[in-house]
Amino acid sequence: MDHKTAPMTALSPMSPRARHLIRRGFTLIELMVVLVIIGVLAALVVPNVLDRADDARVTAARTDIGNLMQALKLYKLDNQRYPTGEQGLQALVARPSSGPNPPNWKPYLEKLPNDPWGRPYQFANPGVKGEIDVFSLGADGQPGGEGKDADLGSWQ
Repeated sequence: MDHKTAPMTALSPMSPRARHLIRRGFTLIELMVVLVIIGVLAALVVPNVLDRADDARVTAARTDIGNLMQALKLYKLDNQRYPTGEQGLQALVARPSSGPNPPNWKPYLEKLPNDPWGRPYQFANPGVKGEIDVFSLGADGQPGGEGKDADLGSWQ
């Protein structure tokens, strides 16, 4: 008998191919360990990712408010005054039809942005915290609040 056709006995060493055929998959324990590791990683990563989305919205709101304030300053340079509270931010995209008529009006923005939560930015003239205020009411859309619900304004 040659070694290719000899039957395998309990004492004969297994060939690498035979070992590969016997062990083809993962055991239940190995799969459960991998799932637990994935679960732990997800529990650590998901809250950080969700917080980043809120941070990004706050940053976007601050950027929008800064851009609106710049447009309002240009409006004042051209017209010697800010839009009235009644005219609001709309005076930056369309010539005001009420209140004092701006003598040198031109379009200052193509369109007014909504805040990152889908609501229009607020405008107050006279402002409560400055000469004029541009602000967002935050994620909850209500005055005040903390964290992601806090108001964001031109005074910050």
